[in-house]
Amino acid sequence: METVATVLVLLVALVQAYALVLEMFLWQRAPGRAFSGFAPELARTTAPLAANQGLYNGFLSAGLIWGLVAGDPTGQQVQVFFLVCVLIAGVYGGVTANRRIFLVQALPAALALAAVLLAR
Repeated sequence: METVATVLVLLVALVQAYALVLEMFLWQRAPGRAFSGFAPELARTTAPLAANQGLYNGFLSAGLIWGLVAGDPTGQQVQVFFLVCVLIAGVYGGVTANRRIFLVQALPAALALAAVLLAR
C-alpha cells in the first residue's frame, strides 16, 4: 500500500505542477485558452489572476514533494496536510468554477489521501 500511496501522491504533485505551468506560463497560449475556454482578450485580462493561482498550485506541489522526501512521521503528516489542501481546493473549484476540477484535482487528492492514511 505504501507504493500505491507514493505513486498517487506523486501523481497529485505532478498535476499541481502542470497547473502551475499552465496558469503561469501558458495561460494566453493555446493550451491555457483550451483549458479555460477564454477568448484571447479575456485570457490576457485574467493572466495575472491565473498566474497567482498557478503559484499556489506550485506551493501545493512543492509541499507534496517535501512530504515524499521527508522521513516519517513528518513526511506522512506533510502529505496529509497538503493532500487535504488540494482536496479542499478541488472541491471549492469544482463548485465555484468548473465541475471538471472535481475529477482532475479533488478525486485524485481524495484517493491519494485514503492511500496515505491506509499505508500507516
